Amino acid sequence: MSAAYPRTDGASPGDVVLRALRIALHTAFAGLLLLAVIQMSMTAQAWPVRACAYAGSALLAAVYVAGTVIESRHASTGRGPDPRRYGAAWLAVVTVLWLCLLVISPEFSWLAFPLFFLDLQLLRTIPALAAVLVTTAAVILAQWARTGQPSAAAFLGPVIGALFAVVMGSAYSSLHRESVNQRLALAELNRTRGELAASQHYAGVLTERERLAREIHDTLAQGLSSIVLLSRAAGSALDAGDPALAKERIGLVQSTAAENLAEARRFVRGLAEAPLERGSLDARLAALCADTARRAAAGVGSLRCIFRVDGTPVPLHPAYEATLLRAAQSLLANIEAHAGASNAVVTLEYSPDSVALDVFDDGGGFDPEALPTGPRADGSGFGLLSLRERIADLHGSLSVESAPGEGTVVALRLPLDAATDSAVIPGANA
Repeated sequence: MSAAYPRTDGASPGDVVLRALRIALHTAFAGLLLLAVIQMSMTAQAWPVRACAYAGSALLAAVYVAGTVIESRHASTGRGPDPRRYGAAWLAVVTVLWLCLLVISPEFSWLAFPLFFLDLQLLRTIPALAAVLVTTAAVILAQWARTGQPSAAAFLGPVIGALFAVVMGSAYSSLHRESVNQRLALAELNRTRGELAASQHYAGVLTERERLAREIHDTLAQGLSSIVLLSRAAGSALDAGDPALAKERIGLVQSTAAENLAEARRFVRGLAEAPLERGSLDARLAALCADTARRAAAGVGSLRCIFRVDGTPVPLHPAYEATLLRAAQSLLANIEAHAGASNAVVTLEYSPDSVALDVFDDGGGFDPEALPTGPRADGSGFGLLSLRERIADLHGSLSVESAPGEGTVVALRLPLDAATDSAVIPGANA
């Protein structure tokens, strides 16, 4: 019951060599045992002694085969007794049986050589060397008893065989350790690959969640917020006895809801270019300003919204166009809902190395240092955070200038040299 068999399915060359050596050891043991029985049968031994030798040889073969079968089964399936726990006891039984046969006939000295290897594989270094020494001494004594006098050949043969076995056993042990280390390293590599794949998948899920959160906030949530404000304004008109104004505001609710539904459908289809289907970026921003002013006029106040273009327009990557449009939608929605402004100006500026969007309002303003660093408990406060993430994904910059009572200017800038190269735009193909 020696060390476990190396697996050969996908095994390394070292594993194949180890298995070949293991098979050679078992074959040598069987062959030498058979040879010893044949030679013993040719000697002038009494029949009772011969019968004891045959019975002992059969028992030794049975014990040896049982141990190797148990070892092989445990190595391949993991079932049965653990060879590492019972290996030394099995070796002791094999050695005792061999010594009994050696007492009967010195012809069984041949089995010492495979026993050397079993000692070296199943025992620790000091006990293994002690077992090899005892086995060598037993062979020398058996040869001495057969000849009746000591001889150099009877001494040197077993000693040289033992030394050779020690050297070969050490080489085998080194090869076995290397094979085990390789298998452990491969298992660790596979585990690490699995963890890395899971980590990358989780990171992808988080990235997609963030993208979906930004899209929902900048499209569906803003549209629903406008619908709520317009419906309240329609209710106020009905309470004031002005059905014509209420009807006008309900019409705006319907048109806003229809636009929001179309945005939702495009969002579900996952078309990154969908927000610009109705025209160029300039046209969409101009339409957005007009829609914002119309909704504000239908509400309790009024907001004059102006759109301007500075510089010479150039083609932009769809990811840039979508980001600029989403930024304008989010910022104008904030102005409409919170700023209390009378005027808003949206400026799209093209320069040789960048494109910029500035959104100004003359509302109440605020302290930029008081901006939240994360969404509030009620889910608000996500707009600027989402916008910063969008701009950071495209390697741009965003700045906010405001003070209480002095209005607000939000400026974002995107590098124009990368705008035509989708390979450098994160999520460009999302």
